[in-house]
Amino acid sequence: MASMARVNLDGNQIKPITICMIGAGGFIGSHLCEKLLSETPHKILAVDVYNDKIKHLLENQSWGDRIQFHRINIKHDSRLEGLIKIADLTVNLAAICTPADYNTRPLDTIYSNFIDALPVVKYCSENAKRLIHFSTCEIYGKTIGSFLPKDHPLLQDPDFFLLKEDVSPCIFGPIEKQRWSYACAKQLIERLIYAEGAENGLEFTIVRPFNWIGPRMDFIPGVDGPSEGVPRVLACFSNNLLRGEPLKLVDGGHSQRTFVYIKDAIEAVLLMIENPARANGHIFNVGNPHNEVTVKQLAEMMAEVYSKVSGESVLEVPTIDVSSKEFYGEGYDDSDKRIPDMTIINRQLGWNPKTSLWDLLESTLTYQHRTYAEAVKKAIAQTSASS
Repeated sequence: MASMARVNLDGNQIKPITICMIGAGGFIGSHLCEKLLSETPHKILAVDVYNDKIKHLLENQSWGDRIQFHRINIKHDSRLEGLIKIADLTVNLAAICTPADYNTRPLDTIYSNFIDALPVVKYCSENAKRLIHFSTCEIYGKTIGSFLPKDHPLLQDPDFFLLKEDVSPCIFGPIEKQRWSYACAKQLIERLIYAEGAENGLEFTIVRPFNWIGPRMDFIPGVDGPSEGVPRVLACFSNNLLRGEPLKLVDGGHSQRTFVYIKDAIEAVLLMIENPARANGHIFNVGNPHNEVTVKQLAEMMAEVYSKVSGESVLEVPTIDVSSKEFYGEGYDDSDKRIPDMTIINRQLGWNPKTSLWDLLESTLTYQHRTYAEAVKKAIAQTSASS
């Protein structure tokens, strides 16, 4: 158990608290649970429908009663308010956040990210409980620069592409582009949380993750997820690499993204948890602006890294182009680039990411290869035998 004599950024002793973590069984939740259990004295009320990713923590007797799992679907379970009441802090990680779902399941996406989050905000506000709510970098939509001609000199001006929590507008595509259903729902719940803070005194922090990457993220289709599912980009590419297939580049893979290592990002979240005086009332970008690549460059780097960790040769044709309509269906749209401004989180919490893109990909793909390679081979063999 972690030492009790821990101090926050202002030199004050950190007292043990109870955290109600909604979505504790997911990728981010599993890493946050590990961090809290191994480095702090805090207790966790872990709320989720699934617990596969935290089973190793629940089965570890050394934690005692510091983590309790509650199998609750927050859509319709009256027990949620009771857990929020007995906790000091609620961390809400629950969401549908897979791009393939934004077009094909827009209603589920909107309900999950707005309607289902309403009771969480309401219970925290009515019971005077602090809330850390996870939003998304999708909230920014398209950059101002995306509307300029490609050769326009202002494209080099950070004001037209750097995303700032307190300045940048949220620019979404037209209504028929249902890809923005997720971003729009997330924006509305952010506005509701902010309004609860302004009118009713809710103590809140909003987190905007910029592509957090690491072990246990997302799913591998047909192995630990549905065969017909389409996970996010890194898991999609990992699945192709495990199967020895070319990586599919949607519309040529020209969109630019930044990626941050999950362990770096969780450090930021722990700072928010333990420094409420510095974090309350703030919206924080959490990303790594130094790890920016096009999706095509990401694919090429992943192919190279996977060859290193697996010992397999890089495919002669490592990537192929597919249209967004073919890959995601009708109604898909995209943002051009997402580079987080880190001024606010650095000023308030002194946090900066550390891990390079190559290193975070090597860690993630090493885990993917060790965990899934044999299972993928068996799945391929079974498919071949039945066809």
